[in-house]
Amino acid sequence: MVTEAANWSISDDCQNIKNHLKKFLDVKISITPRGCRNKIVHFASENMLIGKNGMKYTSNLNKIVLTWFHISQNDEYKLKSIPLLNEHAAMVHTACNITKEKLIKNGLDEKKITVIPLGVDSKIFFPTPWEERTKLKKKLGLPEDKILIGSFQKDGNGWGEGLEPKLIKGPDIFYDVVERLSQKYPTHVVLTGPARGYVKKRLEAAGISYTHNYVEHYYDTAEYFRVLDLYLIGSREEGGPKAILEAMASGVPVVATKVGMVPDVLQDGINGFVAEVEDVDALFQKASRVLEDDPLRDSIVTNALVTVKNYEISDTIKQYYEKIYKNLLNR
Repeated sequence: MVTEAANWSISDDCQNIKNHLKKFLDVKISITPRGCRNKIVHFASENMLIGKNGMKYTSNLNKIVLTWFHISQNDEYKLKSIPLLNEHAAMVHTACNITKEKLIKNGLDEKKITVIPLGVDSKIFFPTPWEERTKLKKKLGLPEDKILIGSFQKDGNGWGEGLEPKLIKGPDIFYDVVERLSQKYPTHVVLTGPARGYVKKRLEAAGISYTHNYVEHYYDTAEYFRVLDLYLIGSREEGGPKAILEAMASGVPVVATKVGMVPDVLQDGINGFVAEVEDVDALFQKASRVLEDDPLRDSIVTNALVTVKNYEISDTIKQYYEKIYKNLLNR
């Protein structure tokens, strides 16, 4: 597994694959494929394999697998490498049907593509009984008298303060919805993840209270999920996001734009709410329904907990072996 050097979600994905497949395969994780011979080399992100000048790595000595999560407007240089991917990559994995269709539309051989969704560990992400949430809020230093709206992602460019927004993650859309909600409800925003400076600056300017804690480990977000009243996703492009499943498994209703895995997982008004990309009005209205209609919220949460059982991480990772690695080993 070739992963990014940064300690964030993709690195955890690689570690999970290693841990769950150890009875099938010897998986090693590195930031470079250098020295590999007669191996399956799985690049965990398209950024690791494709650069401005084309593919960074080709080999007749190894089987190349690529995970390509999403395609944005700035990915033209990556799409130009698709003919090379058709020639050199044995398999291309993605987590959602939206990306699969885009890859096919841009010329990737459909026979090379497999869809394996992201997964969630129900031993880590699970609901907290309502009476325990107050204690957990105190532990985390969060207000008990406000509605807690969560956003746990990286939505600023680079790994610094993140004042320049990463627009495909929709931090501007997230803020616009939160600002309208704050005019109607006592609102507190809960942030984790790196490079959140853009959102924080806008919240401060509007006088909207927030807490930002960039947790040491990715799974440390679990406690923050359990205290939320709503998880809001305003992205323009996604491969997942994984937070859909984590929020659902934590008993938190999700309101999201129609990106990534969202249409594969959520049924609007049944186990979550879905709006078109950049539709701030719809996101606001659907979020308001969740916050005002307790029976609806309970129904959404109950149905989501049933749905998310289909995305248990041990089951989704096993699909890597069954759909990708086993096939390549047999070749």
